[in-house]
Amino acid sequence: MGLLRRLARVRLATQVVRRLRKSGFKAVRYDARTFQVRFAPTVHQEPEIVDLAPLAELRRKQIRAYIAGLIANPIPPTWQQAKPLLRPVIRGATPGAPLRRPAFPYLFEYVVIDHPEAMTYVTGEQIKTWDVRADDVFAAARSNLEGATLKSAPTAVVRFVDNGDAYWTSHLLLRHWLERLAPQVDGPPMAFAPERGTLLLTSADSPHLPALFAQAEELYARSARPITPMAYVSDAEGCTVPYTVDPGHPLHHTVQRAGAILAVQEYARQAAHLTEPAAELELIGDDDTGWHTRAVWDEKSLLPTADEVRIGDRTMPWRELAPRLEPVAGLNPFRWRKS
Repeated sequence: MGLLRRLARVRLATQVVRRLRKSGFKAVRYDARTFQVRFAPTVHQEPEIVDLAPLAELRRKQIRAYIAGLIANPIPPTWQQAKPLLRPVIRGATPGAPLRRPAFPYLFEYVVIDHPEAMTYVTGEQIKTWDVRADDVFAAARSNLEGATLKSAPTAVVRFVDNGDAYWTSHLLLRHWLERLAPQVDGPPMAFAPERGTLLLTSADSPHLPALFAQAEELYARSARPITPMAYVSDAEGCTVPYTVDPGHPLHHTVQRAGAILAVQEYARQAAHLTEPAAELELIGDDDTGWHTRAVWDEKSLLPTADEVRIGDRTMPWRELAPRLEPVAGLNPFRWRKS
């Protein structure tokens, strides 16, 4: 991240923190690594979480309006009030205690409260106050999505741009939603969700796939709100799953690369919040030899799952090392230590 961008993020966070404190919140903390602010009336209460990334492109007046929305629209005290405001979102691992469950490899489903001017994450502590089960919260959030389909003429590529209310990328969580868009792309639908405001849709048979993988990777790399560079399709039960191909397929290396990039980035995000030393995951290879991940390990730090592991001057495949490892409790994506 460049110096100017870091300074811009600090200025934005400072503005948000200052305004929340002026509004009477005693416990306000900025997390630079996740680009989030956590705030609560007192240090003894479960904090709300505000994601700063959506504010990065707003003007100062718009930011003030967003913060005013946070203050004017607190978390509803009852389940009946909260239920219609819930929406699901797809994100990587987020520190703290937001309610979440696995959605796709390296990605999770969270639930947010969608106010007109603001969005905050639901926490595990909050659902105790509402006296509801986590499954009920996730189900209610999904049911509040529009589930819209398009009725225009088929086209090679459809780009859904989110205005802040549509939650297009979240629609991938809805069973059968993606497959119902087959008439729109004249084939089995394939989706890319490179960042929170963009969903790209095409046919899995499209000749444009190499270009779309490249476009998705570029959007993912430069976005302040990335989700995934991978492609997703529907399985036989109508559930969204990662797109995979066998070795020898023309897109095999391309699909490998997208999956490896996501793994590298999510493990890096995780490492930034661990208290123990954590081995890094690297992207190895090119379009000729294929792409895979490699971890360089000193046998003491927490080891990420990798295609291969380098220990000293020796590199071994994961399957050879795995019998000597045990998982570290409480971590997802998983990390390992010597058994």
